[in-house]
Amino acid sequence: MSKVADTLQVSLWRGGAEGGFKTYEVPQLPNQTILDVVTWVQRNLDATLSYRFACRVGMCGSCAMMVNGHPRWTCRTHVTKVAQKGVVEIAPLANLPIIKDLAADMRPFFDKWVVAHGTFAGSKTRADEIEPIKPSDPARIMADAAIECINCGICYAACDTVRWNPDYLGPAALNRAWSLINDVRDADHKGRLEAVSANGGCHNCHSHQSCQVHCPQSLNPTRSIAGLKRLSTQAYIRGEIKP
Repeated sequence: MSKVADTLQVSLWRGGAEGGFKTYEVPQLPNQTILDVVTWVQRNLDATLSYRFACRVGMCGSCAMMVNGHPRWTCRTHVTKVAQKGVVEIAPLANLPIIKDLAADMRPFFDKWVVAHGTFAGSKTRADEIEPIKPSDPARIMADAAIECINCGICYAACDTVRWNPDYLGPAALNRAWSLINDVRDADHKGRLEAVSANGGCHNCHSHQSCQVHCPQSLNPTRSIAGLKRLSTQAYIRGEIKP
């Protein structure tokens, strides 16, 4: 490919939490993505650079990083859309511990998924007949609106409440809880409502909608969280869950 400009000035986070940015000069090419830039640095300038990616086509979400202060899938973010006068700053996802360089530790993100009862709890055995669910069923429609999350952590990195309150479960875990609560096959609705209404749960959300703005899948976790707030409050008033 031929060059469309001379070079990019790319600042990459190096080291752990006490690290800092290091600037590299990278050729700017047509149709170049941020992941292409990071890969070029690793292959041509510094083989010790650590980062994470897999599919490269916007399916896995593992390449998510902060680009000029915003969480993005780097494989789907073109340099021409984000470079500011030929300068780009790339860092690991916010609100998560740094393993090294551009690789963030996703364990807190998935640990909160577990706390929110994000695992399907079947109400039937394999010996039972499959329960038919109509696509037009209101609960199914609610669930369908939330099920395309691929756990990339973009919403978690964008969330102001996570930044202020490390106990907050975060948009993805609560969005998952909402999808399961609207699944009539699941048997853990009461336990899940208690979990998401406890300390750090849905009522901590400030409804800033940063999660919705940044979600590459065009999901709206804020809407899901609002549904959890409504259902958990109703369940509490009826005495079905403990405060």
